[in-house]
Amino acid sequence: MLVLLFHAGVAFVPGGFVGVDVFFVVSGFLITGLITSELKRTGKVSLLRFYARRAKRLLPGAGVVLMAVLLLTVFLLPKIRWSDTGWDVISSGLYLVNWRLSERAVDYLAADTAPSMVQHFWSLSVEEQFYLVWPLLLLLIARSVRRLRAGSTHDIERPLLFGLALVAIPSFAWSVYLAGTDPERAYFITTTRMWELALGGGIAMIVGRLGRMPRVVAAASGWAGLAMVIASAFLLRGSTPFPGYAALLPTLGTAAVLAAGAAAGRIGPAAVLDNPPLRAVGALSYSLYLWHWPLLVVAESRFGELSTAWLLAVVALSALPAWLTHRYVENPLRFSAVLERIPARALRLGALCTVIPAVCALALHQVVTWPTGTSANQAGWAEQADTAPRGAEVLSEHPRDDPRGAPVDRVPSMIPDPVSVRADYPDVYSKGCHQREREPEATSCIYGEPTSTFTVALVGDSHAAQWVPTLQAVAAKRNWRLVTYTKSSCPMAEVQVLSRTNGRPYPSCAEWNHNVLGALTGDGHPDLVVTTNSDYRIVRGTTRLPVPEGDRAMIAGLRASWQAITAVGVPVVVLHDTPDPGTNIAECISAHLTELTRCAFARATAQPAVGPVQVEAAAAMSNVHLVDLNDAICPTDRCAPVIGRVIVYRDSNHMTATYARTLAPRLDAAVAGILE
Repeated sequence: MLVLLFHAGVAFVPGGFVGVDVFFVVSGFLITGLITSELKRTGKVSLLRFYARRAKRLLPGAGVVLMAVLLLTVFLLPKIRWSDTGWDVISSGLYLVNWRLSERAVDYLAADTAPSMVQHFWSLSVEEQFYLVWPLLLLLIARSVRRLRAGSTHDIERPLLFGLALVAIPSFAWSVYLAGTDPERAYFITTTRMWELALGGGIAMIVGRLGRMPRVVAAASGWAGLAMVIASAFLLRGSTPFPGYAALLPTLGTAAVLAAGAAAGRIGPAAVLDNPPLRAVGALSYSLYLWHWPLLVVAESRFGELSTAWLLAVVALSALPAWLTHRYVENPLRFSAVLERIPARALRLGALCTVIPAVCALALHQVVTWPTGTSANQAGWAEQADTAPRGAEVLSEHPRDDPRGAPVDRVPSMIPDPVSVRADYPDVYSKGCHQREREPEATSCIYGEPTSTFTVALVGDSHAAQWVPTLQAVAAKRNWRLVTYTKSSCPMAEVQVLSRTNGRPYPSCAEWNHNVLGALTGDGHPDLVVTTNSDYRIVRGTTRLPVPEGDRAMIAGLRASWQAITAVGVPVVVLHDTPDPGTNIAECISAHLTELTRCAFARATAQPAVGPVQVEAAAAMSNVHLVDLNDAICPTDRCAPVIGRVIVYRDSNHMTATYARTLAPRLDAAVAGILE
């Protein structure tokens, strides 16, 4: 219920995501209890029956939902999302999607993509990966004990607890470390979550002894545990480094409830939890968890951002397919006498429930990629298609109010293909010289004429990186050497900014700035520096500055960096930041191919927030020149998503490499005027 409220955007439970942690502990408790019970009773574990039970319990319902996700994608989502959904479904069916999501969480190019329809499968993936290994470890310990004790498995709890500790302690230590250094990845990966399942397993191993607790003590600890779980939903935030130490509050609370259950009886938490409505939700919980998230994603894709009331309505509506799946798929197969009697059949059924969605998902991916020939760089294909003017080339010398840049509903063709436009980005990403958030080194790419006597350096964040194709074309024409220094969410400014990923201070940005300034001002410095950046929130110490004070700090930081460069005789060209559409243009175009005006946005509201800061910072500075090409990006009062057959933006705030390249003649003219 906490997870459902959290996904519905209910503001008073900002930590509702801890419901997943409760699930991990409960799952560890239940499954470990089954395994250890069989070990104590028979001295062994039937792996065939164990995995057969897991298969018939989980895979049929999951298979139904994954097939539904594919159908919903084809009929209700824009085509640009089909390929990603296909791979997401495949990785979900194989219970590996948490690793895919962990990479996406730290992939700057994926930061603007819509949430996956099967993102919620990450927790099921963690659980199933754990249970591939956990029974084997317990069985190995049991066999070792039996061999040492001449066949006896009496008092096996201590060896099993030792095995549990071998898993839990390193996992928790890794969780604490990674939550502090790489929280985006730490949230999804299995190795930072295993201790939570092991914690529940530990309670299961000693539950017999816990049942002998005094009833009042058990009740008190149970209520305290329930209070810890509920408190965590109110106290934790999305910005809290997680799991790490913060996950102890909901997990230890859950463990306390489980530990107290048998001894506390009706004076413990069972007085609240053991009632028909909550038991009904519990019975339906697996199917409800599977269904609610895809329906939320589809609803917001079709109708835009929804209010909390509407999101709650969608969650409530998901109870219908959840009940149908529970009633006609989950329970009949779960309690099938045939599948219980012949475990191999259950495994075959599980394999079928995995293979069918995977094959259909692969087919969906091929439907998208085969006709379009998706490639990582659409620009090469675009230049071979024809030699007619395209993009900004169709606009006049003074493009403001040029009707050829006005929004229209239809165009005869588009470059790049709308399905693959997100891949039309500068090659600094694929070449590995665009630094990610935790990389402080001044790594560079070199383009143009390597032995040229004139070197241009492009420096800044991803909004600077989007100008790489433009400068590549200029450098090729002028026989210049082009060097790029770019880093995700990091402006070239002597100021402490907040990370866009986690909202915390961003120390590697300051370190990167120091390293880059050393390269720009030392021996062999460039002959010209080109820079730009997006807008940032500024922090002083640990205090986030309000906007006016933050703007003043950014102006001072920009000037300090530019002054260091001009002091060695190098001119600085500051490119005015580009208009901000405020919505994912690529996805909008894919959804409205014959109504492109629905993807247009107002020029007045799209003016970049950092624009006035850049203007004021450059004002009255010697050898610093501001260049504004935004009239060629948004010529009219409504900014067009497609100009001269070229899609202007690949996401919500970055130009396509193809459109950026068509701006080369204008940037060339502006720079030539500065250098004369």
